[in-house]
Amino acid sequence: MHINLPENKRYYSMGEVATAFGVNQSLIRFWDKEFDILKPKKNAKGNRMFSPEDIKNLQLIYHLVKERGFTLEGAKVHLKEGQKATMDKFEIIRRLEAIKTQLTNIKKEL
Repeated sequence: MHINLPENKRYYSMGEVATAFGVNQSLIRFWDKEFDILKPKKNAKGNRMFSPEDIKNLQLIYHLVKERGFTLEGAKVHLKEGQKATMDKFEIIRRLEAIKTQLTNIKKEL
């Protein structure tokens, strides 16, 4: 899944993240409570602000739960058992999908 967020920001708001992933804000809040790898900062009002690292972790969670059909418990176990290997594989998949999107756009332009 390719998300559309500006890369030059240090933190992203809950609304930006939910819109980029195409899910409700309540789902992002739920995943924040359920998964230990998510550690968004909270401002004085208590609003969650997600770092680029949190965005990568959210992409991984989204991939496991929404795209591969893992249960929440299954995703938690999968992340704890092989977090490094899973992150590496997911990063490769994400890069390949971005390349595929670029090539498709080039093909359309020709």
